[in-house]
Amino acid sequence: MELPISFVERMQQQLGPAYASFAAALQQPAPVSIRVNNLKLQTPPVLPNVPWSSTGFYLPERPLFTLDPLLHAGAYYVQEASSMFLEQALRQTVDLEQPLRVLDLCGAPGGKSTHIASLISEDSLLVANEVIRSRASILAENVTKWGSGNVLVTSNDPREFGRLSEFFDVMVVDAPCSGEGMFRKDPQAVQEWSEENVNLCAQRQQRILMDVWGALKPGGTLIYSTCTWNEAENECNMAWLAEQEDTQSLPLDIDPAWGVVASEWNGLTGYRFYPHQVQGEGFFLAVIRKAGEAQEVHGSGKRKKYKLTPAGKKEQALVREWLSQPERFEWLQHGEVISAIPANLFEDADQVYQSLYVVYAGTEVAEVNGKKLKPLHALALSRHLNRDNFKIAELDLEAALRFLRKVDISLDSNGTDWILLTYLGLPLGWAKQVGNRLNNYYPKEWRIRMELPQHITNGTLYTLAQYQLRTI
Repeated sequence: MELPISFVERMQQQLGPAYASFAAALQQPAPVSIRVNNLKLQTPPVLPNVPWSSTGFYLPERPLFTLDPLLHAGAYYVQEASSMFLEQALRQTVDLEQPLRVLDLCGAPGGKSTHIASLISEDSLLVANEVIRSRASILAENVTKWGSGNVLVTSNDPREFGRLSEFFDVMVVDAPCSGEGMFRKDPQAVQEWSEENVNLCAQRQQRILMDVWGALKPGGTLIYSTCTWNEAENECNMAWLAEQEDTQSLPLDIDPAWGVVASEWNGLTGYRFYPHQVQGEGFFLAVIRKAGEAQEVHGSGKRKKYKLTPAGKKEQALVREWLSQPERFEWLQHGEVISAIPANLFEDADQVYQSLYVVYAGTEVAEVNGKKLKPLHALALSRHLNRDNFKIAELDLEAALRFLRKVDISLDSNGTDWILLTYLGLPLGWAKQVGNRLNNYYPKEWRIRMELPQHITNGTLYTLAQYQLRTI
């Protein structure tokens, strides 16, 4: 990989004698890491742990993830290890046991959003946003697979969050950047890099920060990150924010053995990840607290007019037993779709709906057409699914992959039931039995498009089950 000359000169000055090790690391293959879904896995895999994440693990090689049904079931997420440091920022600066309103502003494709969803309490609300609509659909897909049920996916420009004044307790801004930290994973990032682009990104990041700052509560926490090493997009932006607003830098307690580098800049502390010092890509993170007293999370009071439409009692009666503890949920209807959100989050969710464009919310449970019911894919993947209400069929690897390709499969049974199809006990989706034939209801837009190998076995190429993943 040939690096831009001005980038090399700056990094030589920044790293001094360590530059040679840094440059050598960029020529090595990027490590492969995953973060498991502790809502769906009973025990962690037998793999080396990412030291700053309780659910992050390194793989010895990169399997063909597309052909692993566990990925499609939401059992894990393929995520770069350095970015999992978000977990330390949240655990050390936020009381995660309390009900929180959390914003992941730049959420796609979903790594940080699903990570946050695993860390916050069931009584908390996560708003995962992506400004680009096509990427917001990918974000919604990954949030749905994760199955936590207390997430709203939105697609709005940062400036539109000004409508939610002092709403969020925590904001995560993984800002669009010049991508220096992704050089060895993405050769295109090298081609697109320039000093001019670095400066443009730094200015855009400042605009983003100011656009959303008003939506953070007094006493609230901002976690800012990029995948760059330059100071303009990192420390300088944090110093600039401190000049504009009354802020406090929040240092973190890090183990020296991790290899993470703490940087000090005008009284602000940030954390840098270099590939010659950590098993991960380039990354920067800083935590800022907004001045003022923290306010109560809830208690905004009921408004007279809601945007969310409750489902009728008849419709609720048809589907309420499809979720465990149905009394915990507010049942909503949009057209023919019945969805559920935790009842304690209804007021907050409606406020978001009043102010933003919402792509997906809670758990889409069913499509109702008169007395006809169709369970929806999100229900199958939800942690709140009540399996006792459905016939279940366990698939082997080959049948699971055929289902995920949206190819017809068959079972040795007859009837007219909706069947929940599982792999290693984890739901993959729905099929409708019509006699001895099964209609495949896997979402068309999510299907595996690649051809399946001629011989499919539970070997190292296809599935992480080899690492002794135990599903719930």
